[in-house]
Amino acid sequence: MPARLTVLSGPSGVGKGTVVAALRRLVPHVWVSVSATTRAPRPGERDGREYRFVDHDAFAQMIADDALLEWAEFAGNRYGTPRTPVQKHLSVDDPTLLEIELEGARQVRASMPDARFVFLAPPSVEELVDRLHGRGTESAEAVAARLARAEVEMAAASEFDHVVVNRDVEQAALEVAALVTADD
Repeated sequence: MPARLTVLSGPSGVGKGTVVAALRRLVPHVWVSVSATTRAPRPGERDGREYRFVDHDAFAQMIADDALLEWAEFAGNRYGTPRTPVQKHLSVDDPTLLEIELEGARQVRASMPDARFVFLAPPSVEELVDRLHGRGTESAEAVAARLARAEVEMAAASEFDHVVVNRDVEQAALEVAALVTADD
């Protein structure tokens, strides 16, 4: 059976990146798409590893060229998934994972309904608040915007095929790994 695209989404601060890092240790052959973004790199981030950091003009050109599978604007920055690498990896049956936000997941569902959609949820709203404040990488206004968006995103969990609760990173990664590598 050909590899299937898996889309992992969830509210900001839920630990998507941490779960994906654990997933990569468990299933190293899974290819994880690197999104493009107009936001500035955080300390320790490197272009091409966490994101492809591009300016607003380059991102606008990617939109105009239909070079993005999905894209969204959040907290004043744009994020999107370059189409060609995803198609390339799926064409050679590489298990492929997108780690994206709700708007992007909805766009992918519209164009690729056979993908598997997984929602990563926090154990509680209080835990999510603690995680966002604990990052210490964003202003109070940015955290407030992320929390407001998180309410909307959490309400959309029922749109997904599977919900994985991130109580424990390793357990959540095991659950996502089972979904990414499933033959169904």
